Amino acid sequence: MTKKSVEEVLQELGFELPQVPAPAGEYIPAKAIGDLVYVSGQGPIRNGEPVYVGRVGAEVSLEDGYKAAQLSVLNCLAALKDVIGSLDAVEEIVQVRGFVSSAPNFYDQPAVINGASELLVKLFGERGRHARAAIGTSVLPRNIPVEVELVVKIRHTPKAKGVVKCGEDWEKA
Repeated sequence: MTKKSVEEVLQELGFELPQVPAPAGEYIPAKAIGDLVYVSGQGPIRNGEPVYVGRVGAEVSLEDGYKAAQLSVLNCLAALKDVIGSLDAVEEIVQVRGFVSSAPNFYDQPAVINGASELLVKLFGERGRHARAAIGTSVLPRNIPVEVELVVKIRHTPKAKGVVKCGEDWEKA
């Protein structure tokens, strides 16, 4: 029996990787340094437009906030794949940092960011378990309700852009 690829599991769960959203400023969506990839904050954007807008606990329900976190982490994975070539090169998800634009009396930011965390564990199994922060904030760019960042440890892959392994040392290509 052959092992399923991460993208096959993603499809079985009813998801697909979106196109990498264009940066909203002077930065890149993801950057590999050695065997770590830092993925810039991604929101619930599809085809260049926010799918969800507003603050969780006001204009956005907890359930829609959870879905916004799922879409945000899918955008993170798309940026990651663009750098490393294949999500199967992920050794482990190291950290998730989630920001939740919250109404003044909303205190369930961890439940919102669970949308990202639970999807990562479904996709990667134990390799998807990670350290995490779920931070409430008053506003996010473009009035999106959620933004997610990742730090990911990768295995060497010949498809990785800008990363070369030389013996035991990694260096920027």
